[in-house]
Amino acid sequence: MPRDDDKARTGRETPEDDDLLFRQAVADARPLEPGDRLEPYRKRLPPRARFARDDERAVLGEILDSPSDEIEAGSGAALGFRRDGIGGRVFRKLARGRYSIQSEIDLHGMTVPEARDALHLFVESALKEGLTCVRVVHGKGRGSGQGGPILKRKVDAWLRQWDVVLAFVSARPADGGTGAVYVLLKRH
Repeated sequence: MPRDDDKARTGRETPEDDDLLFRQAVADARPLEPGDRLEPYRKRLPPRARFARDDERAVLGEILDSPSDEIEAGSGAALGFRRDGIGGRVFRKLARGRYSIQSEIDLHGMTVPEARDALHLFVESALKEGLTCVRVVHGKGRGSGQGGPILKRKVDAWLRQWDVVLAFVSARPADGGTGAVYVLLKRH
């Protein structure tokens, strides 16, 4: 049995006090019955689409290694372009979505002339504001019929023509995938 002078001398309770306190704390506890068992809570992780992720990496690798004139603008095809002088590291950083998207335009539902004018005004405005990375949502052309994605092909051609566009590449899936492009603009 613990002695009161031990506690006074050491300032701590003895192991026997701990045992007594534990027994008092669990005095009304009862053993679990077989039906009382609960499974421990485990946070379920979202399924990992390993093969889809590998396919996306392979496509991105092909884009980064292919000359820009070999890339077609089919509905599921990724777009990519960079001017001479834009290094592979900058282009990969753009493709990975590492630059902050400072503004965006959505061309869905516009006619070709409307889309061209809207995109031209958007790029001019972005340059005036000093923006260097924007997103252009052109859609995947699923409603375009057998002709394929009209706006996607037009956006690809227009952006290549404008000298203020240094590079562009299809966005990551979270940002629109092959229905949008990240665009890197010259600083003015």
